Amino acid sequence: MFKALALASAAIAGSAAAAPPDSPYHVTDRWALGGDGGWDYLTVDAKRHLLYLSRATRVAVVDTTTGKLSGDIEGTSGVHGIAIAEDAGSGFITAGKADEVKVFDLGTRTITGSIAVGKKPDAILYDPTSRRVFVFNGHGNSISVIDPAAKVVVKTIGLDGNPEYARSDAMGHVYVNIEDKNSLVQIDVASLEVTAEWPLPGCDGPTGLALDALHHRSISVCSNAAATILDTTTGSAVATLPIGHGVDGAEFDAESQNAFSANGDGTLTVIHESDPAHFAVIQTLDTGRGARTIALDGSTHRLYLPTAKLGTAEPTAFDAHPKPPILPDSFFVLVVAASIKP
Repeated sequence: MFKALALASAAIAGSAAAAPPDSPYHVTDRWALGGDGGWDYLTVDAKRHLLYLSRATRVAVVDTTTGKLSGDIEGTSGVHGIAIAEDAGSGFITAGKADEVKVFDLGTRTITGSIAVGKKPDAILYDPTSRRVFVFNGHGNSISVIDPAAKVVVKTIGLDGNPEYARSDAMGHVYVNIEDKNSLVQIDVASLEVTAEWPLPGCDGPTGLALDALHHRSISVCSNAAATILDTTTGSAVATLPIGHGVDGAEFDAESQNAFSANGDGTLTVIHESDPAHFAVIQTLDTGRGARTIALDGSTHRLYLPTAKLGTAEPTAFDAHPKPPILPDSFFVLVVAASIKP
């Protein structure tokens, strides 16, 4: 296994070094936002041209037309994810330290309520088919399902492991990576039951998840620098491809048929789906160290990757691989877009 990983890492490094000038994607902008605190998931509100960024104790709101900070949603300690329920006129924020979901008004961006959920809520999504919000409780091994109109939990779904990122196919199913089981779980949104759990071959520690809903393909990105693709009608493996290290987020753009893996090592892996049976890495783009999460604006096809300038940390007897410190007021967002061909 270690030999295979070394070869995969070498392949990634080689492709980054040899990236041609006509590579399909480029970093087109860098928004210097500053402010203290770390970061996690981010969500695009395409209708309002806003980007919601989790910033440890608050949610930063950025105007995507200007790249400027529009304000903050305070009182969200331990925030991980943000979901938009347009039908209900509300947004939902996981406050991991409080074991709550904070509800905010999409117009005023003020907190309007709190909902108790499972232990350490992490990822969150709105499913348009069932019109419900799904909250993935990282330390609770469960999913809290919220009625966004009534703002109450209508069911708790138990899981056999630690849920990580999740996606809705908007056709009756929600999928979630189970990080400590190296598997993908399928949820039926009508019955609110687990209907399948499939292994992810070649994947150790799945984090981010992208979904080609039309062709029934899931792309799980994994801590061992691999992306595993499944057929979500059968659970069978389609491909496993090399990506960068330190990944936490992934996206899929249905128009280009490209998937994206945001790697904390400072690279973005671009995977092209030529047809549902064939996937290939077509680019490894240099981004910035720490840029491990990502969001796609489906209306503009731009990608957003947050990070900051990072210092160095010396190993200790208690921590051989300490996290590098975030340099003060250095937070920024990279904007990645496809090249415009003449």
